[in-house]
Formats: sequence, C-alpha cells, structure tokens
Amino acid sequence: MSLDTTLLLVEDEPAILELLEFALSPKGYKLKKAMDAQTARDLIREALPDLIILDWMMPGESGVQLARSLRQDTRTKGLPIIMLTAKAEEGDKITGLDAGADDYITKPFSPRELVARVNALLRRRAPEHAEEPIGYAALTVDPSRFEARADGKLLDMGATEFKLLKFLVAHPERVFSRAQLLDQVWGDHSFIEERTVDVHILRLRKALGTHGADSLVQTVRGAGYRLARTSGE
Repeated sequence: MSLDTTLLLVEDEPAILELLEFALSPKGYKLKKAMDAQTARDLIREALPDLIILDWMMPGESGVQLARSLRQDTRTKGLPIIMLTAKAEEGDKITGLDAGADDYITKPFSPRELVARVNALLRRRAPEHAEEPIGYAALTVDPSRFEARADGKLLDMGATEFKLLKFLVAHPERVFSRAQLLDQVWGDHSFIEERTVDVHILRLRKALGTHGADSLVQTVRGAGYRLARTSGE
C-alpha cells in the first residue's frame, strides 16, 4: 500500500467504524470517516479518496443508493468500492454488486480479510496505490521503499517526480492529459497550473536520462503524455 493512499469509511455504527480504524490504521492508510451518505458526499466533493468502504444500511440514503449515484457521476464512476453489510444472501450480494460495488464483505468480518480485500482491490483497480513493486520495460517502482530503478540502478528524483513515475508505470501505454495527471498525481482539487505538469515531466526525464530511460516518457501531441516503448507521436 502506498503511503499516500486515502480510504473513506462510510459506516453509521460507531463500533464497526472503530473496528475498521483498528484494522486499517496500522497499515498506513489515511482514513476519512463519515456516518451518513451526505457527509460522505461532502468529503468526496472536497477530494476523491482512493477507495471507499461503504455500509449497506445507513439512515436516510443507503449505501446501495450512494454507490449507484457515484457510478453515474463522471468524476466518481471509477472509485473502487467495497460494500460492507450484514446481508449475506446471494440475492443481496448481487444487488450490491449491481449497484456498482467492486467487492462485498459481510459482518462480522476478519480484520485481516478486510485488509487483504482492500489491497487486492487497489492492485486491481488502482495499481499505483498498491504496496508491491510495479514495473514496466526497464523501470521498477517500489512504493514501500520509495525507490525507483532503471535497469536495476537507483534513480535520483524528487517526491513529485516519483509519484508521477509511479502512476505512469502503473498505467503504461495509456495517454493522459495534463488535467488528468493533475487529478491523479496532485489530487483532483489541486489548484495548480496545468503547465506545471510539463516542468515535472522534464525533471522526470532528466532523472531517467541518467540511465538512458528518458525516451520511455513520451509526449503525444495535442493529447498529453504516456509511458511507452514505441516512438512518441
């Protein structure tokens, strides 16, 4: 798990919320908490979390209703969601998954299983937040050690360049606009000029260039940047 990974816990039972904190806090996650759907919406509006653990039954708007609405919003449709509920029937699970949940955990739950499910979902849906090293071509990024290497040789770069490389390595071959990179690397509520991305791309290429890997970060005209082996456009 990456040290900058934020989880939003949406649960109206204080005892369950405390258990979630007990299980997840030692793993280094940044935790935000909400006891109802409206508070959760307010927190999501302030900044997107990396994953949501969402209780099915809450006063007012249910977790299922909140999940459906998040999936219908362009900004939040890709948020990884784990549904947490006492409902264990197959039909209930199908309802939760159909509402947009990626995974489903029934109460009572094992803290170890919860952590394993969170890590597995992050690896699948948001690999840049996974704990394990990730790699592409000659590059390897190890989030737990905060190290990046090219052909096994340690790269010297700043924290922002590291986050930028980590995201690109997690999503190779895909083109990202400056705005998308700002959202994903700096946070979707960062008030930074888009051209700032260009500066950090140049710094990243300089760091990669010390080991001949700068050509992997490519400019795609009129679109943005990508990490790829093939020639840039």
